Amino acid sequence: MTNFISNILSFDDAHPLLFTQFNFWAFLALVMAAFSFLHNKRLQRNTFLFLASLFFYYKTSGLMVLLLVFSTLLGHFVGVGMDKNDQKPWVRKGLMAIGVTVNLLILCYFKYAYFFTDVYNTIVQTDSKVVNWFALWANEWGNTNRFDATRILLPVGISFFTFQNISYIVDVYKRRISHVKSILDFGFYTSFFPQLVAGPIVRADQFVPQLYKPYFLSRRQFGIAVFWILNGLAKKIILSDYLAVNFVDRIFDNPLMFTPFENFSALMVYSLQVYADFSGYTDIATGVAMLMGFYLPKNFDSPYKATNPAGFWKRWHMSLSNWLKDYLYIPLGGNRRGTWVSWAIIIGIAAVIGFMAKTTWVTVIIIVVIVSLIGAYVLLPNIRREITTNLNNMDTMLLGGLWHGASFNFITWGGLNGIGILIYKWWKKHDKCTRTIATLSLWLLFFIARLIWNTAALRVGCVWTGIIFIGTLIDWLYTSFTLRQAPVAWLERVWSILLTFMFISFTRLFFRSGSNLDPAEANIIAWNNAKNIVQKIGGHWEFSHVVGVLSSYGNIFAVFAIGMIIHWLPERWKRKYRICFAMMPLWAIAIAAVLVVIMLYQFITADLPPFIYFQF
Repeated sequence: MTNFISNILSFDDAHPLLFTQFNFWAFLALVMAAFSFLHNKRLQRNTFLFLASLFFYYKTSGLMVLLLVFSTLLGHFVGVGMDKNDQKPWVRKGLMAIGVTVNLLILCYFKYAYFFTDVYNTIVQTDSKVVNWFALWANEWGNTNRFDATRILLPVGISFFTFQNISYIVDVYKRRISHVKSILDFGFYTSFFPQLVAGPIVRADQFVPQLYKPYFLSRRQFGIAVFWILNGLAKKIILSDYLAVNFVDRIFDNPLMFTPFENFSALMVYSLQVYADFSGYTDIATGVAMLMGFYLPKNFDSPYKATNPAGFWKRWHMSLSNWLKDYLYIPLGGNRRGTWVSWAIIIGIAAVIGFMAKTTWVTVIIIVVIVSLIGAYVLLPNIRREITTNLNNMDTMLLGGLWHGASFNFITWGGLNGIGILIYKWWKKHDKCTRTIATLSLWLLFFIARLIWNTAALRVGCVWTGIIFIGTLIDWLYTSFTLRQAPVAWLERVWSILLTFMFISFTRLFFRSGSNLDPAEANIIAWNNAKNIVQKIGGHWEFSHVVGVLSSYGNIFAVFAIGMIIHWLPERWKRKYRICFAMMPLWAIAIAAVLVVIMLYQFITADLPPFIYFQF
């Protein structure tokens, strides 16, 4: 009995509390049992859920729970201090600056220590090593060697609860909300366990008012909550884990061992995998929160229905996109103006990339682009506003990429998405004739470059721009000579959705290559892995290989096709079957839940992969 209790109360990094494990559902059952006695007593309810959330995070991250407690205390007392000094602007601003800076320093230390050390070593030609000062001090204080001071472990979900605290501090400073008076209520807000480790990022103005509302859960809401939980588990286990273990991970681990079509397919399938993984977590978190009477913000809106990169980022990880818009993009000047910070960010990141690239052509391209931007800004005053607003877009996407991970692959991924958004902004302002000429020119540029250098990347670029040019040309000729727009409107939409999906999938080459790696070696391994995949995709394709792959991985492509078809279903259809499920009798919901669990069990692998966004 003593060992049993000890196992329950101790942290086991090999068995954290995951939504896909029995331990979590046993934990949730105990929480709901206690919650049933406290749900009508607001203070007791919030205090209990705060403590339960701390225990959940401890079982997920061990002693890193102390970091969450510190972040909670910091946010609470900074908020109280700002409101108590309401008539002293300099005090409020100072407290806000302290709160935001300390949160960012914590995030930078735990998440970017290896990245910054790598940059520093490259620039000054040293061989400095990362030191875990917290572990070192703990060892010295306790006169022990229990903690490894040579490695910094990334706390699960640190980016999410750090951004959540920053938004609270800024919103209190700007008087959008008042501070939360009770530290127990505030602690519950910052640590609510369903969304703690992988979002969505909950803003104080959305969640804090719910702390004071009486518990309410209608019969229909209960059914919707159960639906979201089952839906999320199905996404995670059937789509994400099955596709990852049986196909995607194999290709990305050894891309040179597989055919060009397999590498290309892995990119496309990974897009569904990462969506099913992350949105599956969000669905489960939404359902669990609803059972307790709380509502989380919508985080996904069928992102692969987007017809352009800008539209994709309005549908994907919406809580982060909105956070970046409100706390980064708009403060930088938004679409109205630019600031010196806009230039400092882009030049700083470009300089670091130039130093770290260690290849002359990358450095030359960066210098040419920066000098051209500065020259255009100085010599062409009519387009200054356009330049600076585009800089704000690019800065936001670059920093958004860096938020996801401390490697240049994530910066590259963010930069490519930024370029996609800027191209779309240009695209929608010009007519079809201009678009056709531009795509033809771009294809010719890649074609000539391929004739000179004939690299895999240029071959891929030549094919990609050629496909876009042909589609644009057909669209222009059809509308010019038939003068009919409507008959091809749906074809244009389908074409745009497919192109956007392929573009987003290609950028994820750099996202996936930078994931699941030790930060100490992420840059080199991730970049080489990305280059190998491009090398294979840009290699020689054989039709027999394509047929063989489709035959060998028939189940994979069937699951992929079913997942994409469900994703592309009209939203009104999805809403109808959600409501139909929710309105079934309780015995029918129970039977459906049992059947879904039995089906999910057939797909469970021996070692369930963790949720992808846990590392962020």
